[in-house]
Amino acid sequence: MSPMCMYSATNEKGFLEDFHFTHYISRAVGQVGLIIIEATAVTPEGRISYQDLGIWDDEHVIKLAEMVYKIKQYGAKTGIQLAHAGRKAMVEEDIYAPSSIPFDENMKTPIEMTKEDIQNTIDAFQKGAKRAKEAGFDIIEIHGAHGYLINEFLSPLSNIREDEYGGSIENRYRFLKEVIQAVKEVWSGPLFVRISANDYHPKGLTISDYIQIAQWMKDDGVSLVDVSSGAIVKTPIEVYPGYQVPYSEAIRNKIGIPTGAVGMITSGIQAEEILRNNRADLIFIGRELLRNPYWPYTAAKELKAEIEAPNPYKRGWKF
Repeated sequence: MSPMCMYSATNEKGFLEDFHFTHYISRAVGQVGLIIIEATAVTPEGRISYQDLGIWDDEHVIKLAEMVYKIKQYGAKTGIQLAHAGRKAMVEEDIYAPSSIPFDENMKTPIEMTKEDIQNTIDAFQKGAKRAKEAGFDIIEIHGAHGYLINEFLSPLSNIREDEYGGSIENRYRFLKEVIQAVKEVWSGPLFVRISANDYHPKGLTISDYIQIAQWMKDDGVSLVDVSSGAIVKTPIEVYPGYQVPYSEAIRNKIGIPTGAVGMITSGIQAEEILRNNRADLIFIGRELLRNPYWPYTAAKELKAEIEAPNPYKRGWKF
């Protein structure tokens, strides 16, 4: 299950609500193999909204650990996406970005991060990883996509810094590199990074740039690249079934790092084609799991495959 923001933390402190337990555990009952909890902010000002989940405080661990325990009862593995919204944060506090460029005319202008701000944010990712480990997650994913902070450092459309965190593509990768290194100091499990493999802008990053970035991530010990695209700037994107899969395929086969494919994947047959043709190693299902919490059953039926059912459901699971 792909991480998808639910915007349902009604307490403004980023704690899991009853809805989240129902939402995630029902997908575990539905036999999703890996459930990645939505973008979870490593700092209060790094939330997309006040309805986002948080992992910036030790108090968050209690409910996260409860969620992990309940999901694992049904056989699913658990992951969490550590995130910072950067200039796309919609909160009253000051917001921060690599450069003082707003996302658009309707968004707040961010404060350009100082070296101290950068280090504090790297430390926040590390502390978030420690808390994720304490909560019992199997996998951590770093959110480096969709126009949020790490993506903002990577793209020349949002990063015009003139220090060692800006300029060349290698310099723009430095922030993500240091986040990865900091997380790996406290985390020895599988580490994913979600990327936006195309900025869809003539002056932005393309898949060729991300092949190089993926090589650096592989060298830095990343386990899998979760390949999405877009959202660093407002620009039209042609969306169709499997439209992002060629990006996953290119990174996987040119760099030799495992990849995940996501985006408009809706059937078991479609997912199986991607896997059998070595276009990705993992299939992330998003909106289709919002429509159908039992999608794995539907996919298995389509592929004439057997999957295990929770004991209370076995009477209705055969086909």
